[in-house]
Amino acid sequence: MKTCAALKKELRQEIRRRKQLISSEEKAHLSRELCRQITQLPQWQKARTVLLYHALDDEVSTRDLLEGWAGKKTLLLPVVDGEDLLLKPYSAAVGMTRNRWDILEPSAAEAFTDYQAIDLALIPGMAFDRAGHRLGRGKGYYDRLLPRLSCPTIGLCFPFQKLEKIPVEPWDIPVQRVL
Repeated sequence: MKTCAALKKELRQEIRRRKQLISSEEKAHLSRELCRQITQLPQWQKARTVLLYHALDDEVSTRDLLEGWAGKKTLLLPVVDGEDLLLKPYSAAVGMTRNRWDILEPSAAEAFTDYQAIDLALIPGMAFDRAGHRLGRGKGYYDRLLPRLSCPTIGLCFPFQKLEKIPVEPWDIPVQRVL
């Protein structure tokens, strides 16, 4: 019988294979549509402080939200700091640098530590299941961040990333909704 870690590794490989089958244009179209749906949600409309992420090429892009809402809401982006994610405010004026995984991160801003002030968190994932369980990339960054959040959490994925069931470990925390 395979371990949970082995099953997750196989699922990641399958999702990577599926991602290669979708064009950049289709990813961009689906990302724009998801961003439009997000802005229609009451949680988004009421939120003052939102945790987003700067997407990798194979993830749902949040660029429309970053560009369209900077200055209108406090937008936070995760920054890799050792084994954890720091949160830093995003604005058009803040410089961005690429980390070792080629993810853009705010470089100049100080860390945001008032987790209770976050009104909504949009979370990336390799895959999500019907219960909101998330398959990450295997480093555990969001597994360590999610317990700090008390706000609504929404996982973002392309349709082929929504699975019936994902194997879970005791430390895996589901998101409350998946779009």
